[in-house]
Amino acid sequence: MNQNLTTDRQTFVTHLECSITGERYEADQLHGLSRAGRPLLVRYDLDAVRSAVSRDTIEARPTDLWRWRELLPVRHTSNIVSLGEIETPLVPLTKSGGPNVLVKDEGRLPTGSFKARGLVMAVAMAKELGVTKIAMPTNGNAGAALAAYATRCGIETIVFCPDDTPEINVREIAMQGARVWRVNGLIDDCGAIVGKGAAEGRWFDFSTLKEPYRIEGKKTMGLELAAQFGWKLPDAIFYPTGGGTGLIGMWKAFDELETLGWIGSERPKMFAVQASGCAPIVRAFEAGEEHAERWEDASTVAAGIRVPKAVGDFLILRAVRESGGQALAVGDPAILKAVDAAAKQDGLLLCPEGGATLAAYHQALNTGLVDEDDKVVLFNCATGLKYPMPEAPQALDRTRPIDFDAL
Repeated sequence: MNQNLTTDRQTFVTHLECSITGERYEADQLHGLSRAGRPLLVRYDLDAVRSAVSRDTIEARPTDLWRWRELLPVRHTSNIVSLGEIETPLVPLTKSGGPNVLVKDEGRLPTGSFKARGLVMAVAMAKELGVTKIAMPTNGNAGAALAAYATRCGIETIVFCPDDTPEINVREIAMQGARVWRVNGLIDDCGAIVGKGAAEGRWFDFSTLKEPYRIEGKKTMGLELAAQFGWKLPDAIFYPTGGGTGLIGMWKAFDELETLGWIGSERPKMFAVQASGCAPIVRAFEAGEEHAERWEDASTVAAGIRVPKAVGDFLILRAVRESGGQALAVGDPAILKAVDAAAKQDGLLLCPEGGATLAAYHQALNTGLVDEDDKVVLFNCATGLKYPMPEAPQALDRTRPIDFDAL
């Protein structure tokens, strides 16, 4: 265990709060959605945090996710479950992106995706609050992260995924100890099954934003960016948006850091990136709506952002609008072209969702939403190694004369 975690402690959580009504909920109790059917947000005594820890203290700690423990909800370190959650690097994408484009490469995290951030926190809190059985819908990577962490601390797990979920994800979930079921529908159809079982008392519903703590894990992306940029934030963030937990979490992190006095009031433009075959947030943004209607017949190569309806839609839209950013949709051909460009020009293998952020950046650049001088962060949310790649069929017969010029 990391030296950060050797002593037990009390967290600075004061209560939970409905994200739409502000109604207050007790901490240290198991909660799903609020009575209004909306996500709950964790609130902290930030004055006490400021007195207990300084920015310099944070900087002196090992650079893992748990360096931020005063801003995280786990009360007792004995309940922490960890597979080694590192601070992910910022990788320049100078050729396929531009001179000021950095990729935050989340594929370096356990189970190969940024889902590890949210699920490590949610599972630790489930353990703390006595949950013994969990169910969740997934497009792949979230299920893999849940399976790994829940298995590690002995929580029974059932995962439902669309029947066209990438095979490697389905096998990964099963290999790491969960029962995984393929469903003839999309992720919200899987979510309906989870919700029905939860209503019958069969398990606790771990769907995106239907428990309060995945946001707290995902907000560490924003905390890390602040530290990595010397306590100033980039000019723009392009985030692949399905359920949008990370975008919501980063926006929350920036508010908490400003209250602590660790950053100023400047904020990045937040760009919620979706695929044109599944773009409910983009449609709602352009229509000036606060909520996004379900996207019918959703289809895209970027399975991770194929989310027809997000329970936190209004929180995503609120962050995008408050930041002066936009919701952008990019087509599958542009996504695949961006993945190819990053690999062949910069040597970085992006997942399709990461490719979507690069494609959206070029779209924003061409339409004047960002400038080449802007410091920009793109999120590559998973390792590209989990996704299909083009064939490489060339072979060489060593027993025949070799045409070295042709090689």
